[in-house]
Amino acid sequence: MKQESDTRTDRASDIAATSLAPNRANDDSRGTNQSGVRLYNERLILSLVRRHGSLPKVEIARMTGLSVQTATAIVKSLQRDGLLLAQSPQRGRVGQPAIPFALNPDGAFSLGLKIGRRSCDLVLVDFKGGIRLLRRRAYAYPIPHEIVAFVDQGITALLQDLPAAVRTRIAGLGVAMPFELWNWENEVGAPLAAMMQWREIDIQSLIGAVCSWPVTLCNDATAACAAEVFFGDGWHYRDFIYFFIGSFVGGGIVLNGSLYPGRTGNAGAVGSMPVGRPDGTNGVRHQQLIRTASTYVLANRLIEAGIDPASIWETPKHWSDFGPILDGWIDEVAAGLAVATIAATSVIDFEAAIIDGACPAAVRALIVHKARAKVNELDRRGLSPFVVCEGSIGVDARAVGAAALPFLANFARDREVLFKEIVSAERN
Repeated sequence: MKQESDTRTDRASDIAATSLAPNRANDDSRGTNQSGVRLYNERLILSLVRRHGSLPKVEIARMTGLSVQTATAIVKSLQRDGLLLAQSPQRGRVGQPAIPFALNPDGAFSLGLKIGRRSCDLVLVDFKGGIRLLRRRAYAYPIPHEIVAFVDQGITALLQDLPAAVRTRIAGLGVAMPFELWNWENEVGAPLAAMMQWREIDIQSLIGAVCSWPVTLCNDATAACAAEVFFGDGWHYRDFIYFFIGSFVGGGIVLNGSLYPGRTGNAGAVGSMPVGRPDGTNGVRHQQLIRTASTYVLANRLIEAGIDPASIWETPKHWSDFGPILDGWIDEVAAGLAVATIAATSVIDFEAAIIDGACPAAVRALIVHKARAKVNELDRRGLSPFVVCEGSIGVDARAVGAAALPFLANFARDREVLFKEIVSAERN
């Protein structure tokens, strides 16, 4: 233990020393310094460039309402600090060719940890949301001290593979995990005593003890929704409900282009929505969506049929051929999501329902196709039109969303810093 402690201290000292470069013009630590991008106009420009891919300075000035001179000065500053890159000039127009600017993927990095009921992922994500490194571990159920050990070992392994310039640009570590991880233990076959550990421990502090960067905590489905807005295509819709199909289905709500956390940070708890299903006697009984649109349901059916469900968690992008059992599960998931979407849209006038999940892309596409068809079969009188579409991040949305938390804290506009209320609600 003494040797591990010394190694961790040395690691923290090395990072801290390289992160405090005195020369601002060549300050490689800009990506980790919240005060360095505190000004709203800098954050606004970074946000606009992120959403549009690239923009010339004249367009940046037009969109922000800043003068061309002010926009130019800010862009030059962000370029000097390594956050923006100049692209090839746009030719074919009257006048001097415009030079668009795009985010520099190497401008900043972030670590994301997804803690799930069946697996955990640790990722290193670049400034544009690309996964540079990933470590995954599957388990029967999560145990706190084993998760902490996984993070400690994972960070050590990641740092060994990273150049020093990358280490100085790591903004922090975000953690995404379910609310009330100790609930529904029977559904996943976990011992009650093992799961109740999660009710007593402060996982954020435990991970902070083995991590040299700030640690931020968020609900896992909320983080997945944040990834869709921050890195994905969700920003195209002003208001939408988001579903993420994992061991237990979860979700999020976006209003006016920003994630809505709700009174206690639990908005978008779509797994608890009541949906109907046939009871076998020409009637309908109601149950939570979590008992229909979750992968644990598929796993339990496979086990009952004598089929190993391990690939659901071990290789979520490539499932085994589960045959008719998978087909039946997809039908039920689609029907449940269709009902939940209509119910949610009747309360808030969503323009879209976005469906993503920890499943192969082909499975997700089929679920969305069938959910869209089911929506069209149901009674939607009194509702405005809306679309049902696929998420753009996929299997890694929760881990990528966790990694987005430090970026949101350091680089997003003030109204996009979404997680202050969520974190405080989870800690209370």
